[in-house]
Amino acid sequence: MNAQQPKGGQPDLNTQVRQVANALQKVYGDLLDTSDLAAKCSGEAFETRRTSRALAAQAVRIVAGFSPEEAAATVIDGDLDQGIDAIAVVEGAKPHVYLVQSKWSAKGYAKGEREAVLELLAGLRLIDEENFAPFNPRGRRLAEYAKSVMDRGTVPVTQVVVMMRPDMPGDGFMQAIKNGEEEFNRYGDVLGHRIILAPEIWASVRADQAPEPVVLSAELFPWFGMGSDALYESYQGVVDAEQVADWAEQHGTNLFNLNIRKPLGRTPINNSLIATLTEEPANFWYYNNGITVLCDRVEKVERSARAPQQKPLMLTLHNASVVNGAQTVRAVAEALQKEDAAAEAKIGVRIIVTHAAQEFASDTTRATNRQNSVGDRDFVALDPVQGDILDEMRAELGLEYGVQRSEVDLPEESGCTVVEAAVALACAHADSQYAARIALALDPLWERGPQGVYDVLFRPRPGVYLLWNAVQVVREVRRSLLDLRKRYEGRAAALTEHGTYLLAHLVFRLLDTEGIDEPDTKLTWAGDAKAETKEIVERLLPVTMQVIDGLSERRPQIRAVCADVDRCREVSERVVEAMAEGKDGSAPDTYRRVRPTRKRRRPNAVQILVDKRVLPEGEPLALSTAYPTEADALRDWLAEDPQRSRATWTNHRTKPIVWAPDGKQYSPSGLITLMWEQAAWEERPVANQGTARWVTSSGDTLADLAWRTLGDLEEPDESDEPGRQDEDETDQ
Repeated sequence: MNAQQPKGGQPDLNTQVRQVANALQKVYGDLLDTSDLAAKCSGEAFETRRTSRALAAQAVRIVAGFSPEEAAATVIDGDLDQGIDAIAVVEGAKPHVYLVQSKWSAKGYAKGEREAVLELLAGLRLIDEENFAPFNPRGRRLAEYAKSVMDRGTVPVTQVVVMMRPDMPGDGFMQAIKNGEEEFNRYGDVLGHRIILAPEIWASVRADQAPEPVVLSAELFPWFGMGSDALYESYQGVVDAEQVADWAEQHGTNLFNLNIRKPLGRTPINNSLIATLTEEPANFWYYNNGITVLCDRVEKVERSARAPQQKPLMLTLHNASVVNGAQTVRAVAEALQKEDAAAEAKIGVRIIVTHAAQEFASDTTRATNRQNSVGDRDFVALDPVQGDILDEMRAELGLEYGVQRSEVDLPEESGCTVVEAAVALACAHADSQYAARIALALDPLWERGPQGVYDVLFRPRPGVYLLWNAVQVVREVRRSLLDLRKRYEGRAAALTEHGTYLLAHLVFRLLDTEGIDEPDTKLTWAGDAKAETKEIVERLLPVTMQVIDGLSERRPQIRAVCADVDRCREVSERVVEAMAEGKDGSAPDTYRRVRPTRKRRRPNAVQILVDKRVLPEGEPLALSTAYPTEADALRDWLAEDPQRSRATWTNHRTKPIVWAPDGKQYSPSGLITLMWEQAAWEERPVANQGTARWVTSSGDTLADLAWRTLGDLEEPDESDEPGRQDEDETDQ
């Protein structure tokens, strides 16, 4: 499992080609007319021609700044294109004509042929001579348009040759370009050229995938500034609530791209902010710490030359990000939607101009968040490695990668979070210690330093194919264990709860992982591995149970084994050896659920989670409907407002669920009952287990977490033999 590292800030040529091809297909797949190609070629030949057309459109975007739709409309490639693949005309104060020729290679070595230049020049001669008839219909229209602009004066014309290759073409190619320019420039410099190669093409598609830089307008009054004498230009002052609400409305979560986390939704703290804004807005400035904004550069307009600080200061902030105060911004936006009186509120704002100094920006973000309830997991968002993974996930797979903690988790089909990725990498590691260290809590994932887990998993940076394939396997392990859980009781049932990461580690040991990190946009490895995983887990569970039971005469507690580094290593080696010998284990006979089981009185899951502080304040929760009939009954109602399926956690012993639509606190079961009523589900049950219906960012239900924390929420972690007690339970 080798990490895929870029060299000199850029990946190798094969990676560039793959990412460019993915991006071109995604952007131009529905914009380019390829009906003429479908009748002439298929398979690889069709893909090459289609990608070459998309590459011509991308070149137009690079040189002319057109939108994807505008660039696609310039492509004339096909029969009778007269050696020109695209004609782009820029009007305005500085008119310009671009004639594009595109050369695509799936291997990254497009040929630089002298004949291609001669064909393009021949096409230019036809345009110059107003001989438009030889062009195809679209080419004819664009050639006439180009000539009409060229006739307005000395309008520059540029031959643009875009080639998917890493280096400049040979002397013959360059000499042909030079000869053409000498021909057309006898009476003035009109014709020029630009050659675009693989690195520039790759950089352009990566730039397209990055979020648009945020530009904010801010009017501060009163205010003061630290100017040229300061290390970094900065301003501090007061803005009105409407400005902040406008920021949130215009830019959404992009406003927090440099922050360690995005808004966390409705928490008791955020509810308090909203209450102050709506009920006593005049006091908000006194109660709130304000907002810190970083930007690369600033434009300022002072209303008075003699006494500037006596008048409002107008600022335009380029590439701005709120690095502290995300919750304040969200609260202000929600309060203004709820109550017009909130517009009276004033908010303190501090603006620092970093001039794109990334290290300083990270240090500032870290320092300004120290007073808030944040942890090591939040500061991971400042690690450049995570930003690189985010970019690679988009470029390679077209998937999102959630680094910042947020109120909304990504849907599984859209990507994964850094939490999911770290868990999967820990399980996929050759050493089982990392699966053991996260068995009880995920906090060890973010520990740095020689003994920490984080650097082992993310240094060197893992390739995105390894990361995504590993996530797919762990997800399948979870699904398989969920299906198996109802078949077992006692210690085997406990293993399905507490042994998820140990079993996932063993699955990776038993899978053929040779190709897990190989670039493959079709994700063939993941598809095959997921198909195998369920069968492996079914065989693995009883074998692992037998091995654990055989560790000593006094059977160790399952939870303790799964969290013990040394015992995990011993179990792993024994299980792999037993599986290699084809053993099936004896657990099905011992622990399979064959009769009504003796149950302990179920403890209160909420109280366990609150007492043990298992979840942080503001942990996102998502609704998981337990049964198909329930899902069908709620589907349309949930679709009307996606916020209805979202909530956040607060450590309250009776009402720990803060529902996103109204910001009020509920008990898990009470909220489910309310949702059933609002959805008008006529056949709804009388009671429900709410803790089994709310899922955390790790994929566990609240009931799962409580069971894992206490060890005996529903099933005893022991055999059914009376009087038997696990060696680690005697002190509970």
